[in-house]
Amino acid sequence: MKTMNAPASIRAFALRSLCRVAVCLVLAAALLACTGASNGSADDQPLEQAANVQPTEAPIETQDAGLQEVNATTSKAELDSSGKEEWSESKDEQKPSPPATAPEMTASLAEDAGGEVHYVEHPGRGDSAVLVTPRRFVDGETPLIVSLHGFGANSAWQSVYVPLHQRVNTDGFALLLPNGTRNTDGIRFWNPTDLRSQSGKTGQDDVAYLTELVASAREVREFGPVYFFGYSNGGFMAYHMACKGLPGLRAVASLAGTSYVEDSICEGAPPVSVLHVHGTRDSAIRYEGDESVRTTNSDGTPTFYAGAREMVARWSERAGCDWPEEAQPYASLDLDRFVPGAETQAFGVDSGCADGVSIELWKGVGSGHVPGYGEAFMDALLDWLLA
Repeated sequence: MKTMNAPASIRAFALRSLCRVAVCLVLAAALLACTGASNGSADDQPLEQAANVQPTEAPIETQDAGLQEVNATTSKAELDSSGKEEWSESKDEQKPSPPATAPEMTASLAEDAGGEVHYVEHPGRGDSAVLVTPRRFVDGETPLIVSLHGFGANSAWQSVYVPLHQRVNTDGFALLLPNGTRNTDGIRFWNPTDLRSQSGKTGQDDVAYLTELVASAREVREFGPVYFFGYSNGGFMAYHMACKGLPGLRAVASLAGTSYVEDSICEGAPPVSVLHVHGTRDSAIRYEGDESVRTTNSDGTPTFYAGAREMVARWSERAGCDWPEEAQPYASLDLDRFVPGAETQAFGVDSGCADGVSIELWKGVGSGHVPGYGEAFMDALLDWLLA
C-alpha cells in the first residue's frame, strides 16, 4: 500500500482517453435522441452461456448500441493495453510510452480530481486496487464506497461512467476502485457465485478478495461504514457481498445488476439497505428478470436472474418489512439524459424495517442498460448512500 503520483505520460494518455470517451458518450446521446430507445432485437439479446456456467449479464458487445463506441475506446481496449506513442523530449524522435494499466489510469483520473491516491495490493492478484481518500478525513467516521465495474470493463471505465472520484472531497467519503480478474477470453469480470470452475464468469473467490481488500484499505485509514455500488456484473457482485455479510457493510446500490433465481446462497444474510436502479428497456439484464431455464448448472439449479421487484422484495423480507404489492412512487426523478422528462420513478419502504434499513427501487421508464447519467444521478446516488 502506498501513495503515488502517476507519470506524466500516463496522465496525458488518461486525459486523451477520457476525452475520447466523453465524445463517444455525446455521440451516443445524439444517436439515441434521434432514433429513440429500442425494444431490443436478436442482435442485442444476452448470449447463451456454457451449460455449467452461471451468466451474470450479456457480454458488453451485446449491450445497448449507444455505448458501442465507448467500449471500443475503453472496455475492448481495456484501457490498460495501449501502446500509444509520446514525443520524446528531443522532439526529433518518437518513443513508445509505457502501457498504462487500468489502476494507473484510474489513479490519474482521481489525482486530477484532487483526491489523495493510494495503491492497495493483494497477494493473490496481479492488479492493484486504487484507494482515493478525501482531504478531510475523520477516523472511524469517514465512509468507504467500493465501486465495481461491469463485465468487460475495468476501474478506469467505471470512473468515467460514474465518476465518484470527483466527489470524494465535496461529499466526504473514501472510494475503493478494484478490478475483476480476466476470463479465458481475456475479459475482466466479477464472480458473484460460489462456483470455482475456471471458465466464463466463475473461478476466483471474489468475496474473499474484496473482503481482504477492504481490510487492507483499513490499514491505510480507519474508515466508518462501508457501501458497495456496482454496475451490471458489478451490481451482481455487490448483491453477492451483501449475501455473504461483509463486516461493516451498511448498504448496496446496484445499477442494471441483479441476482439469481436460485437464492439459497443468501440464506441467513444480515439485513442491509438496498437501492436497485434499473431501466425498463434494458435488453441485456431485463427489468422483469429472466426466469426461463434455458440452461442449468451441473447441480441442476437455474442460472437466470430475478427481476427488479423481486430483488427489493427479497431484501425487504430480510429486513423484516414487506414490499407493497401495489407500490406507489414517492417521487419522479429526471436522471437519464437519453430519456426526456422525469423518467425515473422512485419507490421505497422503511416502515417496519430493521433499524436504519431502507429499501428503494428506482425504475427508469424508457432507460436502457447504459443510461445517460450525469450529475443529477450522482447527487441522488450519494444522497441515498450517505444518508
